[in-house]
Amino acid sequence: MKTILSGVCALALTASLSMGTAVAGTKIGAIFDLTGGLNIYGIQQNNALQLAVEEINANGGVLGEPIEVVSYDAQSELSKYTQFANTAILRDKITALFAGLTSSSREAIRPIVRKANIPYFYSSLYEGGACDKVTFVTGSSASQQMSKLIEWGVSTYGPKIYIMAPDYNFGTISAHWVHEYATRNGGEVVGEDFLPLTVSDYAPTLQKIQAAKPDFVVALPVGANQTGFLEQFAAAGLKDRIGIVSTNYGSGNQQVVVSPQAGKGIIASAGYFMEVANDQNAEFVKKWQAKYGTDTPIVSGAVDVWNAVHLWALAVNKANSSETEAVISALESGLSFDAPNGKVSLDSKSHHLNQNIYIAEGNADHGFDILVTFTDVPAVFEADKCDLVKDPGLAEHFTPES
Repeated sequence: MKTILSGVCALALTASLSMGTAVAGTKIGAIFDLTGGLNIYGIQQNNALQLAVEEINANGGVLGEPIEVVSYDAQSELSKYTQFANTAILRDKITALFAGLTSSSREAIRPIVRKANIPYFYSSLYEGGACDKVTFVTGSSASQQMSKLIEWGVSTYGPKIYIMAPDYNFGTISAHWVHEYATRNGGEVVGEDFLPLTVSDYAPTLQKIQAAKPDFVVALPVGANQTGFLEQFAAAGLKDRIGIVSTNYGSGNQQVVVSPQAGKGIIASAGYFMEVANDQNAEFVKKWQAKYGTDTPIVSGAVDVWNAVHLWALAVNKANSSETEAVISALESGLSFDAPNGKVSLDSKSHHLNQNIYIAEGNADHGFDILVTFTDVPAVFEADKCDLVKDPGLAEHFTPES
Protein backbone atom coordinates (compact mmCIF):
# COMPACT_ATOMS: atom_id res chain seq x y z
CA MET A 1 0.00 0.00 0.00
CA LYS A 2 1.41 3.37 -1.02
CA THR A 3 0.46 6.48 0.88
CA ILE A 4 1.30 10.04 -0.15
CA LEU A 5 0.88 12.76 2.47
CA SER A 6 0.53 16.26 1.10
CA GLY A 7 0.01 19.44 3.06
CA VAL A 8 1.73 21.83 0.68
CA CYS A 9 0.47 23.75 -2.30
CA ALA A 10 -0.99 21.49 -4.94
CA LEU A 11 0.21 21.42 -8.50
CA ALA A 12 -1.19 24.06 -10.80
CA LEU A 13 -4.14 22.39 -12.41
CA THR A 14 -4.97 23.45 -15.91
CA ALA A 15 -6.97 20.46 -17.01
CA SER A 16 -10.73 20.54 -16.57
CA LEU A 17 -12.83 17.76 -15.10
CA SER A 18 -14.65 15.62 -17.62
CA MET A 19 -18.00 13.92 -17.44
CA GLY A 20 -16.50 10.49 -18.11
CA THR A 21 -16.31 7.52 -15.81
CA ALA A 22 -13.55 6.89 -13.30
CA VAL A 23 -10.24 5.53 -14.51
CA ALA A 24 -10.10 1.80 -13.91
CA GLY A 25 -7.80 0.73 -11.10
CA THR A 26 -7.57 0.34 -7.33
CA LYS A 27 -6.26 3.76 -6.25
CA ILE A 28 -8.39 5.69 -3.77
CA GLY A 29 -8.10 9.18 -2.32
CA ALA A 30 -8.35 10.25 1.32
CA ILE A 31 -8.70 13.86 2.48
CA PHE A 32 -8.98 14.36 6.22
CA ASP A 33 -8.00 17.01 8.76
CA LEU A 34 -4.72 15.62 10.09
CA THR A 35 -3.66 18.97 11.56
CA GLY A 36 -5.54 22.02 12.80
CA GLY A 37 -8.53 22.30 15.10
CA LEU A 38 -10.44 19.35 13.62
CA ASN A 39 -7.61 16.84 13.77
CA ILE A 40 -9.14 15.10 16.81
CA TYR A 41 -11.58 13.69 14.26
CA GLY A 42 -9.45 13.62 11.12
CA ILE A 43 -6.56 11.59 12.48
CA GLN A 44 -8.89 8.80 13.56
CA GLN A 45 -10.78 8.94 10.25
CA ASN A 46 -7.51 8.54 8.37
CA ASN A 47 -6.28 5.83 10.75
CA ALA A 48 -9.49 3.86 10.15
CA LEU A 49 -9.09 4.11 6.39
CA GLN A 50 -5.48 2.89 6.54
CA LEU A 51 -6.43 0.00 8.84
CA ALA A 52 -9.34 -1.03 6.61
CA VAL A 53 -7.15 -0.97 3.52
CA GLU A 54 -4.51 -3.07 5.28
CA GLU A 55 -7.13 -5.66 6.19
CA ILE A 56 -8.61 -5.77 2.68
CA ASN A 57 -5.18 -6.00 1.08
CA ALA A 58 -4.20 -8.83 3.44
CA ASN A 59 -7.26 -10.70 2.14
CA GLY A 60 -6.43 -10.24 -1.53
CA GLY A 61 -7.32 -6.61 -2.14
CA VAL A 62 -9.91 -5.73 -4.79
CA LEU A 63 -9.98 -7.31 -8.24
CA GLY A 64 -6.96 -9.34 -7.17
CA GLU A 65 -4.82 -6.24 -6.64
CA PRO A 66 -3.82 -4.26 -3.53
CA ILE A 67 -5.54 -0.94 -2.90
CA GLU A 68 -3.29 2.10 -3.16
CA VAL A 69 -4.08 5.13 -1.00
CA VAL A 70 -3.28 8.74 -1.87
CA SER A 71 -3.75 10.73 1.33
CA TYR A 72 -3.95 14.49 1.88
CA ASP A 73 -4.06 16.68 4.99
CA ALA A 74 -6.80 19.31 4.65
CA GLN A 75 -5.33 21.09 7.69
CA SER A 76 -8.85 21.96 8.95
CA GLU A 77 -9.15 24.49 6.10
CA LEU A 78 -12.12 24.36 3.76
CA SER A 79 -10.17 25.62 0.74
CA LYS A 80 -7.82 22.64 0.97
CA TYR A 81 -10.69 20.23 0.32
CA THR A 82 -11.44 21.65 -3.11
CA GLN A 83 -7.74 21.97 -3.90
CA PHE A 84 -6.88 18.41 -2.96
CA ALA A 85 -10.04 16.88 -4.43
CA ASN A 86 -9.07 18.33 -7.79
CA THR A 87 -5.48 17.14 -7.39
CA ALA A 88 -6.53 13.62 -6.40
CA ILE A 89 -8.85 13.32 -9.39
CA LEU A 90 -6.78 15.03 -12.08
CA ARG A 91 -3.23 14.12 -11.10
CA ASP A 92 -3.60 10.94 -9.07
CA LYS A 93 -6.45 9.38 -11.10
CA ILE A 94 -8.29 7.98 -8.09
CA THR A 95 -11.31 5.71 -8.53
CA ALA A 96 -13.05 6.69 -5.26
CA LEU A 97 -12.74 9.44 -2.68
CA PHE A 98 -13.12 9.23 1.11
CA ALA A 99 -13.10 12.68 2.63
CA GLY A 100 -14.50 15.31 4.94
CA LEU A 101 -15.84 15.91 8.41
CA THR A 102 -17.87 19.11 8.39
CA SER A 103 -20.90 19.65 6.19
CA SER A 104 -19.13 22.56 4.54
CA SER A 105 -16.30 20.26 3.46
CA ARG A 106 -18.82 17.78 2.05
CA GLU A 107 -20.66 20.46 0.12
CA ALA A 108 -17.36 21.79 -1.25
CA ILE A 109 -16.41 18.34 -2.51
CA ARG A 110 -19.74 17.17 -3.95
CA PRO A 111 -19.77 19.32 -7.12
CA ILE A 112 -16.21 18.26 -7.92
CA VAL A 113 -16.81 14.51 -7.61
CA ARG A 114 -20.16 14.80 -9.36
CA LYS A 115 -18.53 16.45 -12.39
CA ALA A 116 -15.71 13.91 -12.38
CA ASN A 117 -18.15 11.02 -11.81
CA ILE A 118 -16.15 9.57 -8.92
CA PRO A 119 -17.83 7.67 -6.03
CA TYR A 120 -17.52 9.79 -2.89
CA PHE A 121 -17.94 8.53 0.68
CA TYR A 122 -18.80 10.98 3.46
CA SER A 123 -18.31 9.38 6.87
CA SER A 124 -19.47 11.63 9.67
CA LEU A 125 -22.61 12.18 11.69
CA TYR A 126 -24.37 15.16 10.22
CA GLU A 127 -27.60 17.15 9.92
CA GLY A 128 -28.93 14.99 7.06
CA GLY A 129 -30.39 15.59 3.62
CA ALA A 130 -27.47 15.05 1.23
CA CYS A 131 -28.72 13.50 -2.01
CA ASP A 132 -26.42 12.79 -4.95
CA LYS A 133 -25.84 9.81 -7.23
CA VAL A 134 -22.10 9.59 -6.56
CA THR A 135 -22.29 10.45 -2.83
CA PHE A 136 -22.63 7.77 -0.14
CA VAL A 137 -23.14 8.65 3.53
CA THR A 138 -21.99 6.13 6.13
CA GLY A 139 -22.38 8.32 9.23
CA SER A 140 -25.72 8.65 10.98
CA SER A 141 -28.06 11.48 10.03
CA ALA A 142 -29.75 13.81 12.50
CA SER A 143 -33.14 12.23 11.83
CA GLN A 144 -31.80 8.80 12.81
CA GLN A 145 -30.21 10.04 16.01
CA MET A 146 -32.78 12.66 17.03
CA SER A 147 -35.78 10.42 16.47
CA LYS A 148 -34.54 8.06 19.18
CA LEU A 149 -32.90 10.63 21.44
CA ILE A 150 -35.88 12.98 21.76
CA GLU A 151 -38.32 10.11 22.27
CA TRP A 152 -36.08 8.78 25.05
CA GLY A 153 -35.53 12.24 26.56
CA VAL A 154 -39.21 13.15 26.75
CA SER A 155 -40.04 9.76 28.25
CA THR A 156 -37.22 9.95 30.81
CA TYR A 157 -36.99 13.62 31.79
CA GLY A 158 -40.22 15.29 30.74
CA PRO A 159 -41.62 17.31 27.83
CA LYS A 160 -39.85 20.68 28.14
CA ILE A 161 -36.75 21.02 25.95
CA TYR A 162 -34.07 23.69 25.52
CA ILE A 163 -31.72 23.68 22.50
CA MET A 164 -28.10 24.84 22.64
CA ALA A 165 -26.46 24.51 19.20
CA PRO A 166 -23.78 26.03 16.97
CA ASP A 167 -24.92 28.69 14.56
CA TYR A 168 -24.39 26.91 11.25
CA ASN A 169 -26.21 24.22 9.31
CA PHE A 170 -25.38 21.32 11.62
CA GLY A 171 -26.83 23.18 14.59
CA THR A 172 -29.77 24.90 12.93
CA ILE A 173 -30.97 21.88 10.94
CA SER A 174 -30.51 19.59 13.93
CA ALA A 175 -32.69 22.02 15.87
CA HIS A 176 -35.41 21.59 13.27
CA TRP A 177 -35.35 17.88 14.05
CA VAL A 178 -35.61 18.57 17.77
CA HIS A 179 -38.78 20.56 17.10
CA GLU A 180 -40.11 17.82 14.80
CA TYR A 181 -39.58 14.95 17.22
CA ALA A 182 -40.63 17.00 20.23
CA THR A 183 -44.01 17.52 18.57
CA ARG A 184 -44.31 13.83 17.66
CA ASN A 185 -43.57 12.76 21.23
CA GLY A 186 -45.61 15.29 23.15
CA GLY A 187 -42.68 17.55 23.92
CA GLU A 188 -42.22 21.31 23.69
CA VAL A 189 -39.18 23.44 22.89
CA VAL A 190 -39.19 26.18 25.55
CA GLY A 191 -36.05 27.97 24.37
CA GLU A 192 -33.06 27.81 22.04
CA ASP A 193 -29.70 29.49 21.62
CA PHE A 194 -27.46 29.33 18.52
CA LEU A 195 -23.88 30.32 19.22
CA PRO A 196 -20.71 30.98 17.18
CA LEU A 197 -18.02 28.32 17.48
CA THR A 198 -15.72 30.90 19.08
CA VAL A 199 -17.90 31.40 22.18
CA SER A 200 -16.26 30.31 25.44
CA ASP A 201 -18.36 32.15 28.06
CA TYR A 202 -21.75 30.51 28.39
CA ALA A 203 -23.10 32.54 31.30
CA PRO A 204 -25.76 34.25 29.14
CA THR A 205 -26.96 30.89 27.77
CA LEU A 206 -27.01 29.35 31.23
CA GLN A 207 -29.13 32.23 32.48
CA LYS A 208 -31.60 31.68 29.62
CA ILE A 209 -31.77 27.97 30.46
CA GLN A 210 -32.44 28.70 34.12
CA ALA A 211 -35.21 31.10 33.17
CA ALA A 212 -36.82 28.65 30.70
CA LYS A 213 -36.84 25.80 33.26
CA PRO A 214 -36.59 22.91 30.77
CA ASP A 215 -36.67 19.27 31.74
CA PHE A 216 -33.62 18.65 29.57
CA VAL A 217 -31.21 20.44 27.25
CA VAL A 218 -30.21 19.22 23.79
CA ALA A 219 -26.56 20.32 23.71
CA LEU A 220 -24.69 20.16 20.41
CA PRO A 221 -21.35 21.87 21.10
CA VAL A 222 -18.66 21.57 18.42
CA GLY A 223 -14.94 22.14 18.81
CA ALA A 224 -12.60 22.32 21.76
CA ASN A 225 -13.81 25.69 23.04
CA GLN A 226 -17.43 24.64 23.29
CA THR A 227 -16.73 21.63 25.48
CA GLY A 228 -16.50 24.35 28.12
CA PHE A 229 -20.29 24.56 28.00
CA LEU A 230 -20.50 21.18 29.70
CA GLU A 231 -18.14 22.25 32.48
CA GLN A 232 -19.97 25.52 33.03
CA PHE A 233 -23.36 23.78 32.97
CA ALA A 234 -22.20 21.43 35.73
CA ALA A 235 -20.46 24.19 37.72
CA ALA A 236 -23.69 26.20 37.73
CA GLY A 237 -25.43 23.30 39.45
CA LEU A 238 -27.85 22.75 36.58
CA LYS A 239 -27.05 19.05 36.17
CA ASP A 240 -28.73 18.35 39.49
CA ARG A 241 -32.14 19.29 38.12
CA ILE A 242 -31.91 19.42 34.30
CA GLY A 243 -31.00 16.53 32.01
CA ILE A 244 -28.53 17.04 29.18
CA VAL A 245 -28.52 15.03 25.94
CA SER A 246 -26.54 15.23 22.71
CA THR A 247 -26.06 13.64 19.30
CA ASN A 248 -22.38 14.57 19.06
CA TYR A 249 -21.05 14.29 22.62
CA GLY A 250 -18.20 11.78 22.42
CA SER A 251 -17.82 12.09 18.66
CA GLY A 252 -14.47 13.83 19.26
CA ASN A 253 -13.74 12.13 22.58
CA GLN A 254 -15.11 15.05 24.59
CA GLN A 255 -15.79 12.55 27.38
CA VAL A 256 -12.02 12.24 27.90
CA VAL A 257 -11.49 16.00 28.16
CA VAL A 258 -14.33 16.98 30.48
CA SER A 259 -14.19 16.33 34.20
CA PRO A 260 -16.13 13.39 35.66
CA GLN A 261 -18.35 15.95 37.38
CA ALA A 262 -19.34 17.41 34.00
CA GLY A 263 -19.39 14.21 31.94
CA LYS A 264 -21.08 11.74 34.25
CA GLY A 265 -24.75 11.42 33.37
CA ILE A 266 -24.65 13.13 29.96
CA ILE A 267 -26.78 11.16 27.51
CA ALA A 268 -25.46 10.64 23.99
CA SER A 269 -27.07 9.16 20.91
CA ALA A 270 -24.77 7.76 18.22
CA GLY A 271 -24.26 5.04 15.68
CA TYR A 272 -21.20 3.72 17.52
CA PHE A 273 -19.58 3.67 20.93
CA MET A 274 -16.39 1.80 21.71
CA GLU A 275 -18.36 -0.06 24.40
CA VAL A 276 -20.60 -1.82 21.81
CA ALA A 277 -20.53 -5.54 22.60
CA ASN A 278 -20.31 -7.82 19.58
CA ASP A 279 -17.66 -10.04 17.99
CA GLN A 280 -16.97 -7.65 15.11
CA ASN A 281 -16.31 -4.73 17.45
CA ALA A 282 -14.10 -6.83 19.73
CA GLU A 283 -11.96 -7.81 16.73
CA PHE A 284 -11.93 -4.26 15.38
CA VAL A 285 -10.84 -2.78 18.73
CA LYS A 286 -8.13 -5.43 19.03
CA LYS A 287 -6.70 -4.57 15.61
CA TRP A 288 -6.98 -0.84 16.25
CA GLN A 289 -5.19 -0.97 19.60
CA ALA A 290 -2.48 -3.25 18.24
CA LYS A 291 -1.68 -0.63 15.58
CA TYR A 292 -2.49 2.68 17.26
CA GLY A 293 -2.31 1.96 20.99
CA THR A 294 -4.82 2.32 23.80
CA ASP A 295 -4.36 5.97 24.80
CA THR A 296 -7.35 7.37 22.92
CA PRO A 297 -10.84 5.84 22.62
CA ILE A 298 -12.13 5.14 19.12
CA VAL A 299 -14.65 7.73 17.86
CA SER A 300 -17.75 7.01 15.81
CA GLY A 301 -16.32 8.73 12.72
CA ALA A 302 -13.51 6.18 12.57
CA VAL A 303 -16.00 3.32 12.34
CA ASP A 304 -17.99 5.26 9.74
CA VAL A 305 -14.86 5.41 7.55
CA TRP A 306 -14.03 1.74 8.22
CA ASN A 307 -17.51 0.79 7.05
CA ALA A 308 -17.25 3.00 3.96
CA VAL A 309 -14.00 1.43 2.77
CA HIS A 310 -15.33 -2.10 3.29
CA LEU A 311 -18.60 -1.36 1.49
CA TRP A 312 -16.69 0.15 -1.44
CA ALA A 313 -14.40 -2.89 -1.64
CA LEU A 314 -17.38 -5.25 -1.49
CA ALA A 315 -19.01 -3.32 -4.32
CA VAL A 316 -15.89 -3.37 -6.51
CA ASN A 317 -15.45 -7.10 -6.08
CA LYS A 318 -19.15 -7.74 -6.65
CA ALA A 319 -19.12 -5.62 -9.81
CA ASN A 320 -15.79 -7.12 -10.91
CA SER A 321 -14.89 -3.56 -11.85
CA SER A 322 -13.83 -0.25 -10.29
CA GLU A 323 -15.68 1.66 -13.02
CA THR A 324 -18.08 4.16 -11.46
CA GLU A 325 -21.41 3.00 -12.88
CA ALA A 326 -20.66 -0.65 -12.07
CA VAL A 327 -19.62 0.18 -8.51
CA ILE A 328 -22.67 2.36 -7.89
CA SER A 329 -24.93 -0.36 -9.26
CA ALA A 330 -23.35 -2.85 -6.86
CA LEU A 331 -23.69 -0.43 -3.93
CA GLU A 332 -27.37 0.06 -4.80
CA SER A 333 -27.99 -3.67 -4.86
CA GLY A 334 -28.57 -3.73 -1.09
CA LEU A 335 -25.06 -4.45 0.17
CA SER A 336 -24.77 -5.21 3.87
CA PHE A 337 -21.79 -5.61 6.15
CA ASP A 338 -21.27 -6.97 9.67
CA ALA A 339 -19.61 -3.89 11.12
CA PRO A 340 -18.19 -2.97 14.55
CA ASN A 341 -21.41 -1.06 15.28
CA GLY A 342 -23.63 -3.94 14.17
CA LYS A 343 -24.98 -4.94 10.78
CA VAL A 344 -25.23 -2.03 8.36
CA SER A 345 -27.01 -2.04 5.00
CA LEU A 346 -26.98 0.56 2.26
CA ASP A 347 -30.33 2.01 1.23
CA SER A 348 -30.34 2.06 -2.56
CA LYS A 349 -32.62 5.11 -2.82
CA SER A 350 -30.91 7.52 -0.44
CA HIS A 351 -27.33 6.17 -0.36
CA HIS A 352 -27.48 6.29 3.46
CA LEU A 353 -26.98 3.40 5.86
CA ASN A 354 -29.62 1.60 7.85
CA GLN A 355 -27.76 1.02 11.11
CA ASN A 356 -28.03 0.67 14.87
CA ILE A 357 -28.50 3.75 17.03
CA TYR A 358 -27.31 3.59 20.63
CA ILE A 359 -28.37 5.63 23.66
CA ALA A 360 -25.48 5.79 26.13
CA GLU A 361 -24.74 7.54 29.41
CA GLY A 362 -21.41 9.14 30.28
CA ASN A 363 -19.77 7.56 33.33
CA ALA A 364 -17.18 8.72 35.86
CA ASP A 365 -14.40 6.84 34.06
CA HIS A 366 -14.46 9.05 30.94
CA GLY A 367 -16.42 6.41 29.07
CA PHE A 368 -19.99 5.36 28.34
CA ASP A 369 -22.53 2.85 29.53
CA ILE A 370 -24.91 1.80 26.75
CA LEU A 371 -28.50 2.03 27.94
CA VAL A 372 -30.60 1.19 24.87
CA THR A 373 -29.91 -0.26 21.41
CA PHE A 374 -32.23 0.51 18.49
CA THR A 375 -31.46 -1.92 15.66
CA ASP A 376 -31.48 -1.28 11.93
CA VAL A 377 -32.70 2.32 12.12
CA PRO A 378 -33.41 3.70 8.62
CA ALA A 379 -32.63 7.20 7.40
CA VAL A 380 -36.34 7.80 6.83
CA PHE A 381 -36.14 11.49 5.93
CA GLU A 382 -33.45 10.89 3.32
CA ALA A 383 -35.28 7.89 1.85
CA ASP A 384 -38.50 9.92 1.63
CA LYS A 385 -36.89 12.91 -0.05
CA CYS A 386 -34.16 11.25 -2.08
CA ASP A 387 -34.84 8.48 -4.60
CA LEU A 388 -31.68 8.15 -6.66
CA VAL A 389 -32.85 4.93 -8.28
CA LYS A 390 -35.92 6.64 -9.73
CA ASP A 391 -34.20 9.99 -10.34
CA PRO A 392 -30.42 9.53 -10.64
CA GLY A 393 -30.03 13.14 -11.72
CA LEU A 394 -30.90 14.49 -8.27
CA ALA A 395 -28.19 16.65 -6.72
CA GLU A 396 -29.71 18.31 -3.67
CA HIS A 397 -29.21 19.00 0.01
CA PHE A 398 -32.72 18.62 1.40
CA THR A 399 -33.61 20.37 4.65
CA PRO A 400 -36.65 19.81 6.88
CA GLU A 401 -39.40 22.39 6.96
CA SER A 402 -39.20 24.96 9.75
